[in-house]
Amino acid sequence: MALLSLHTVGIQFGGPPLLEDVSVSVEPFDRIAVTGRNGEGKSTLLKIVSGDIPPDAGSLTYQSGLTLAYLSQDVPEDRPGTAAEVAAAFPIHTFSKNRREATPRVGHRVSEYLSKLALDGNVIFNTLSGGLRRRVLLAGALAGDPQLLLLDEPTNHLDIASIEWLEKYLQKSRCACLFVTHDRSFLRHIAKRVFDLDRGRLAGWDCDYATFLQRKQDLLYDEAAFWEKKSKKLNAEEAWIRQGVKARTRRNQGRVAALMKLREEFASRRSRVGTSRLDLGCAETSGERVLKIENVSFRYPGAERDVIRDFSAKVLRRERIGIIGANGTGKTTLLRLLCGQLSPTQGEIILGSGVQIAYFDQLRAQLNPDATVWENVAEGQEDVVINGQRKHVYSYLSDFLFTSDRARTPVRALSGGERARLLLARLFLAPGNLLVLDEPTNDLDVETLELLEEQIQNYAGTVLLISHDRAFLDHVATASFVLPGDGTVQIFPGGYSDWVQQRKEPEEESSGRTEAEERPRAVSVRRAKLSYNEQRDRELLPGKIEEMEASVRELHEKLADPALYGDGGAAAAELQASLDKLNHELEAAIDRWAEIEEKASLL
Repeated sequence: MALLSLHTVGIQFGGPPLLEDVSVSVEPFDRIAVTGRNGEGKSTLLKIVSGDIPPDAGSLTYQSGLTLAYLSQDVPEDRPGTAAEVAAAFPIHTFSKNRREATPRVGHRVSEYLSKLALDGNVIFNTLSGGLRRRVLLAGALAGDPQLLLLDEPTNHLDIASIEWLEKYLQKSRCACLFVTHDRSFLRHIAKRVFDLDRGRLAGWDCDYATFLQRKQDLLYDEAAFWEKKSKKLNAEEAWIRQGVKARTRRNQGRVAALMKLREEFASRRSRVGTSRLDLGCAETSGERVLKIENVSFRYPGAERDVIRDFSAKVLRRERIGIIGANGTGKTTLLRLLCGQLSPTQGEIILGSGVQIAYFDQLRAQLNPDATVWENVAEGQEDVVINGQRKHVYSYLSDFLFTSDRARTPVRALSGGERARLLLARLFLAPGNLLVLDEPTNDLDVETLELLEEQIQNYAGTVLLISHDRAFLDHVATASFVLPGDGTVQIFPGGYSDWVQQRKEPEEESSGRTEAEERPRAVSVRRAKLSYNEQRDRELLPGKIEEMEASVRELHEKLADPALYGDGGAAAAELQASLDKLNHELEAAIDRWAEIEEKASLL
């Protein structure tokens, strides 16, 4: 027997219906992913199922005695009490004759799940980071042992260890789960069925996520071919009706009626929203060395220990550094140190020449919730400038899938994914050459996420990013700063999967090692392989260095010519400036090549 069934459910908020004639069922032990673009109504569907909002049309039928927990995507800003008290107060509902009632909580189960999620139940909830608050709420939902678990973006703000724990829990759990997520790894590991929401219609797919992607693509191809055929017929019939007299004869009235019906069919058709068109520009090129980090430590005032301890590293132009670590290990603190928002307690961070920072905030604090989408981007102006080209603000926002109506909507009415796209739209208007991204993947739909990956891969500047999206890190990171939680920062080439592989080292004999050798180092650089950029530079730099050295010799020869100084020295000064710049670039290239060769010698 189904845990719950939706019968011809519909709901609308002013525009086109978010849900239209939806009829689906959730069976015991189901693990169902709800997919669709940002703003399609996925969160609304979960709220209807949870009983938080009633549908405009249709009905829901719940199995008598069904227990349900709903974890929304929003993390509360203020919730009084300890972590244990907040978790114990998490609402678990029981449905009896389709009426929703609260279920009493069992205290020892709350403590059990707080412990499983590595949480201290006595800590004050409001002092926790967003990721730790999310884990407290998750503990409360799981402690209720619901028969149906509704999860809206469950991986948002969770660290990778917590995401992997949740995956294993759901794979073994007896509860059914209906969830919304854009984490592709989570989707592939958890989903056994897919509910795909597309233009108000919800289609059920009895397959895993990878199979769904292929079948959905085939369906879209078939749909495009269907409407292309219909369009050709409509154009032919429109040409025929324009002939006039022939179309008005009695024997052709059926053909005229068919044309009218075809027109209505096209008028009522809801086309898929276009594809995002992201274009991440870069400011003028920075120097080769973007950041120099020398013995940096940081401790918050009044704290007992350093968050970051004795960290040294270099970040070079076009590197893409992923910052990996559990919640509370100091990832955002490190990011704020690197971009100058915090000052080290000890040591020094030196910004390279010509570095301009563009910052993406995980809390979306850069958006004014009371202003419209348009006002947040253009501040009342009609046009924006992107990559040196002037563009009307509505046209620019359409690249991020905002219609003209949506562009006039206040930010507070947007979905989480729409807010993320809006912040990207602001970020792309003022690109720097050091892109700092704190959880950029939260709430983005899969299509926009893949486009963002492509833009970052082709970005001409340097990237520092925090993300718990394993697939995203694998696709974009050339190196990783890993924070194990003891204040140290470890450096690994590659992304998340590279780090997982490299940390699985053969067991070593500990006998004969001194105490100093056993002690963890401030920076542990693993030499498992050269990154793609390093391999490329190792091949190309010797030739470039030879070319630059030849150019330096040529400039020296020109500067040695007495005739060059006949105009008062203006031409000589210009050549000297070129020589100084070239010498600087040559020195950076030699340093880079020497650094790679040193690393290669340790392989």
